[in-house]
Amino acid sequence: MNLVWQRFTLSYLPLKQYLSSSYLHKFLVGLLFSWRQTSVLLQWGDVIATALLSLIYALAPFVSSTLIGVLLLACVGFWLLLTLTDEPASIRTSLATPIHLLVLLYWGVAIVATALSPVPRAALNDLITLTLYLLLFALCARVLRSPRLRSWIITIYLHVSLIVSVYGLRQWRFGAVQLATWVDPTSSLSKTTRVYSYLGNPNLLAGYLVPAVVFSLVAIFAWQGWVKKSLALTMLIVNTTCLILTFSRGGWIGLLVAVFAAIVLLVYWWSVQLPDFWRTWSLPILLGGVIGLLIVAVIFVEPVRLRVFSIFADRQDSSNNFRRNVWDAVFEMIRDRPIIGIGPGHNSFNKIYPLYQRPRYSALSAYSIFLEVAVETGFVGLGCFLWLIIVISNTALLQLRRLRQSGNLEGFWLIGAFATLLGMLAHGTVDTIWFRPEVNTLWWLMVALIASYWTPLTQDPTQVDNSPQPEPTVK
Repeated sequence: MNLVWQRFTLSYLPLKQYLSSSYLHKFLVGLLFSWRQTSVLLQWGDVIATALLSLIYALAPFVSSTLIGVLLLACVGFWLLLTLTDEPASIRTSLATPIHLLVLLYWGVAIVATALSPVPRAALNDLITLTLYLLLFALCARVLRSPRLRSWIITIYLHVSLIVSVYGLRQWRFGAVQLATWVDPTSSLSKTTRVYSYLGNPNLLAGYLVPAVVFSLVAIFAWQGWVKKSLALTMLIVNTTCLILTFSRGGWIGLLVAVFAAIVLLVYWWSVQLPDFWRTWSLPILLGGVIGLLIVAVIFVEPVRLRVFSIFADRQDSSNNFRRNVWDAVFEMIRDRPIIGIGPGHNSFNKIYPLYQRPRYSALSAYSIFLEVAVETGFVGLGCFLWLIIVISNTALLQLRRLRQSGNLEGFWLIGAFATLLGMLAHGTVDTIWFRPEVNTLWWLMVALIASYWTPLTQDPTQVDNSPQPEPTVK
């Protein structure tokens, strides 16, 4: 059974042997290597790539999707340049991982879905967008293998999210115009300010801040020195408060799942050092404390109580009723094209959904990651997507075990990435913000961060191959 799981998760996939015998790899990688040897600029290739990525994560909350698309295109072009000029023997550095293979497989399914789409022109436009995100993942996974560059990009995101959260708190303090229909005028919360900061939508802001909360939490342990730890604690308080004040139920669900996962993983990280009592009871005590705080908030804070109870109101809540009507139409779309879907992207969805929608319930997406994937690429694409999530999770847990054994503090960032990924999936199950560039770029950053830790397993299934040049601890 263990062998079946290892093969399913590609734990022992001989990537080096495959790449060394791949004609496509031999043809593309290193094609322009002689040029790189004489280029002063390309000697700093990874640093330049980091600068481009920093622009994306620094500007994403403040600029239009069009500008983000331009930056993504620049990243893709530079990734291609780095690949063509890379050292032919770079396969020894394990730039390709099982996660890369599953991402490539999903891209292949999306191409087939585009070719067979009833609206191929609309699907082609969104296939190009999907390709940009997937190649962003490839560039991030390459750059993040350096602990120094990894720390830089995470720090950039944390500082930008702090600015976003501070502005959100200012909106709560001084009030903010509710810009769209995400405030139900018949609700008892219609007069309550839902902050949205620079992103224009509280649900989108909540999705953007879920990674910020988790990485602020793990930064308290990863960053060394009381000044840095105090900054991380400040970020945690500000980001968490701002996320709560979005009053996004999906964001709250994502926050709970992400924090719960982070607590479990942190306890696992320290379990070998804890006395027997705390090894047994630390997790129940911490989780009991979190649950206690939630119960107190629900009992004594009326807006929180109303939002929590509305989750269970079914169609009596207007937001729930809207999603239920959209999902009913989406189920019919999946029923009619169950194998390969209608093609990727919201353009395809907008062309087909009106044929199924209930009167007065127009929508731009399926309001669920998993339903959207099933609509776009069918059960084939959904199966591939679930397989990708399983491989990512398995990779994260294996590498976390390796880093824990060596006491490498880089493991805290891995904990943050994996907990964030679970939180974003939980939020995306009941909302549509996952496909927005401000959040989708963060999703692929999390996937790339996990992939950047990957090292191949040895032939002994009980051991993990430790690189001859282990990553240094965080300074």
